[in-house]
Amino acid sequence: MPRYRITLEYDGTPFAGWQSQPGLATVQGSIEAAFQRFTTETVDVRAAGRTDAGVHALGQVAHVDLQRSWEPRKIREAVNFHLRPLPISLLACEEAAPDFEARFSATSRHYLFRILNRRAHPALDVNRVWHVMAPLDADAMHTAAQTILGRHDFTTFRATACQAASPMRTLDRLVVTRVGDEVRIETSARAFLHSQVRSMAGCLKMVGEGKWRVTDVRRALDASDRAACGPVAPPSGLYLVRVGYQVASVAPGTDAAENEDA
Repeated sequence: MPRYRITLEYDGTPFAGWQSQPGLATVQGSIEAAFQRFTTETVDVRAAGRTDAGVHALGQVAHVDLQRSWEPRKIREAVNFHLRPLPISLLACEEAAPDFEARFSATSRHYLFRILNRRAHPALDVNRVWHVMAPLDADAMHTAAQTILGRHDFTTFRATACQAASPMRTLDRLVVTRVGDEVRIETSARAFLHSQVRSMAGCLKMVGEGKWRVTDVRRALDASDRAACGPVAPPSGLYLVRVGYQVASVAPGTDAAENEDA
């Protein structure tokens, strides 16, 4: 049974998240239905990260097993045909090693959070940015972000519904920059906890507005208490940009195996 690795982009706005749910439109369910229409097979598409409702992807990775071999280009074209007009696109498809796991083999995940920082509402990026009208100090936000890099107990930035076995995570990168009216938060780690990126973005926004001091983000982290977290940012500004892999698989039980929607 051949295994295929697929790379996807999607607008999460009309979906109740990645994971299939009875009676709801989901990214996973839509892709599996497209595969079934193409191959007549019932398939299980497994993703590197189970993005939440309203969260977007520029480079989501998944794997799928099929009963017969197909040319990867044929899979991409046929599945994209059956996905129309849904806002999901297969960007690439390739044959994968039998032990490749989109989730467990991942060694890094990279997210972007976009904040539109101006008085005027978005006309072209509705549901694709977090619109914040109050002026934000991106430099202060970046300084605060550097205080929580490294391996820590991220309970403060973890959703109460998070199912990860441990709140310990290693945050490799958290960068805040301004490009015109847009403040961008870029972050990388092997794995994230459920709502971790949106929680960090919400706290950094408080710093940018001057409602929190730069030191308050680290103080919130050290509290290891969800109640110490600021307001959680909305899903509309969050994008899964890229998932990194090495040739060898990462064994279950590592951070990568416990990744939750960020």
